[in-house]
Amino acid sequence: MKNDHRILGRQLDLFDTVPIVGAGLPLWLPDGAVIRSELEAFAAEQALASGCMRVYTPVLAKRELFERSGHWEKFEADMFPEIKVGGESFVLRPANCPHHTQVFAARGRSYRDLPFRLAESGSMFRSELSGVLGGLSRVRQINLDDAHSFCTPDQVAGEVDIALRAIQRCYDVLGIDVLYFRLSTRGPSGKYLGSDEQWRLSEAQLRSVLDGLGVEYREAPGEAAFYGPKIDVQVADSQGREETLSTVQIDYNQPERFGLEYTDNDGAKHRPVMVHRGLLSSMERMTALLIERYDGRMPTWLAPVQVAILPVSAARHGQEADVFAKQLEAAGVRIKVAAEGTLGNRIREARNHRDSYIAVLGDAEIAAGTVNVVSGGNKGTLSIEDFLKRISREIRSRSRVPEVLAVP
Repeated sequence: MKNDHRILGRQLDLFDTVPIVGAGLPLWLPDGAVIRSELEAFAAEQALASGCMRVYTPVLAKRELFERSGHWEKFEADMFPEIKVGGESFVLRPANCPHHTQVFAARGRSYRDLPFRLAESGSMFRSELSGVLGGLSRVRQINLDDAHSFCTPDQVAGEVDIALRAIQRCYDVLGIDVLYFRLSTRGPSGKYLGSDEQWRLSEAQLRSVLDGLGVEYREAPGEAAFYGPKIDVQVADSQGREETLSTVQIDYNQPERFGLEYTDNDGAKHRPVMVHRGLLSSMERMTALLIERYDGRMPTWLAPVQVAILPVSAARHGQEADVFAKQLEAAGVRIKVAAEGTLGNRIREARNHRDSYIAVLGDAEIAAGTVNVVSGGNKGTLSIEDFLKRISREIRSRSRVPEVLAVP
């Protein structure tokens, strides 16, 4: 496959997997870390915009936490073995949600606090068999853009609506097309937690939000999470294969199991509902999809190198190239200066590396205060000032297409 992320990721120095670390545990190399950090910042920005508060929770917890949540019974075979410390048993978490229940429970909560929304870019772990691991799309440590809302029963539909609209905004920025939304419900067989009434209500709430948004969706009996129904956002990978990316899930079970409560306006204690939300899915899966979607040439705001600066001659034009580099860095642009070797080779290397823009400085450009810019098959000459304004605007807007050389 020409744009296989496993091949491109290594060619472009985005990630690697080495035997001494282990299969399914990729190392994010500096350029790959840029993409991941930009995606995490984007997810955090969207979470804050929808009313979430950031938290950090440990990747370890006592086994008891996951016994209470139901994960141990359901996922024990997919979890890493227990870690014994001082007579106590600890577990690497398979999900972040049990920790977030404890953030909610850490203080008394009132109906005035709800919806109580938490967001975290957290790591979780799955003991996947080595035969199914591959690149970034199937790994043993998953870094998830995760959010949970604790709300009253009559706030559930609103929280699901907020989550789905946020997912749609994110996909629009990233250039990801939704095949359809899947309403994943209980099947006739399988071990599900919670009462029949809770399941009927949850499924009806999700159905009503999808109907209200007017989006295409299909029902999928048997695809629900063990603790509640969910909406799965189905997309196609570069080969046209369908996969789930983002999800929104309703959970009556964990608030019940952990005894979560809030005080209503009548002074009585009530149980909140938990809404799980992942906007971008895992950083690994999203990055793999984007590498293949863009054939490694990321939109400028995501690109590890946004401008490759090439002085025609290091001796004659190197000083001006350094000044230009400092101007770009001061504007928050990621740059590299490539001064050694023939100009032709340096241009090829920048293109092969999928750098967003190649900026060439020679005698004519320095004399005129301009820069010769190449991006893909386009090229043009701009003033330094104009180039700085245009690329800053393109990065800030998170444009999916190069705009610096576009005709105003």
